[in-house]
Amino acid sequence: MFCGTAEFVCAPSTVRHIPVLLDEALEALAPGVAKRYLDCTFGGGGHTRALLESSSDAEVVSLDCDPDAGIRAEPLAEEYGERFRFCDLSFQRLDEESSEGEFDGVLFDLGISSFQLAEAEKGFSFRLDAPLDMRLNPRVGQSAADFLETATRESLVRAVREYGEERRWNRVVNAILDARGTGQLQRTVTAAEVVSRAIGAAARKPRMHPATKTFQGIRIAINGELEAIAVALPKAFRALKPGGFLVLIAFHSLEDRIVKRFMRRMAGRPEHRRDSRSIHDRVAYAKLTSTKAVKPTAEEVQRNTRSRSARMRVLQKIAQPEL
Repeated sequence: MFCGTAEFVCAPSTVRHIPVLLDEALEALAPGVAKRYLDCTFGGGGHTRALLESSSDAEVVSLDCDPDAGIRAEPLAEEYGERFRFCDLSFQRLDEESSEGEFDGVLFDLGISSFQLAEAEKGFSFRLDAPLDMRLNPRVGQSAADFLETATRESLVRAVREYGEERRWNRVVNAILDARGTGQLQRTVTAAEVVSRAIGAAARKPRMHPATKTFQGIRIAINGELEAIAVALPKAFRALKPGGFLVLIAFHSLEDRIVKRFMRRMAGRPEHRRDSRSIHDRVAYAKLTSTKAVKPTAEEVQRNTRSRSARMRVLQKIAQPEL
């Protein structure tokens, strides 16, 4: 039924879907008879399919704002019928397709799908020449090219230094400003060349393209990814039944920090070392299944290199917050 993570190989038709931390996520969600799940990041459908296969009575609602995700979801709709529902929706709007205390488990696999990296026209990859777009949902918002041509210096600094964590951010920002109006910022390959020249050969890491961090920061900025996570987490928690599990897989330290602090707050713990709230101001609505993030095994990293930066955190709800 429809309402309104993978490994990049070479082209969309040949992308092999390898969901990250699949066994660990399934164990955390405790799949069983007649359970209902919300997969907030359908992607290639690997986690959704595994949950549907966990029990003949399991039901899954999946969300994704990538228009092509709906096409990838069609085989699951045909195979599982009313047990599966796909919604063309960004996860920060999950409350439009969920109600309070509806789900036994909610899953987020953050970051971008490798299907998106494999499709040149989406403009995420500097290895494929295409218009520089980078929007998770190309139907709304501003493209990366437009952002680079028009953003204030402050916004560029935030994207490159804070979101991309690029050490040579000042050189990169200056290079972007100098390249405005030349056409170099309009396409993935030429924009990557602007960044590469700014960073310089001496500062390049042998296994990482010099534009990797900058492209990551730009993508996070134009899609409002960190803001979306902060908005979605309380909604996801309210959608859980008491006893249900919230499972989040993050690939970036800034994403993981937001997740970790939210989970600690819900568990009635200090959010960070400088949290000065008194113990009376901390209320436990949930409990952490572990204080440390779950990381992929060496075998998984060898099988799927994209998983190497993945961190999974799990929270079990015990009560509904009073808002």
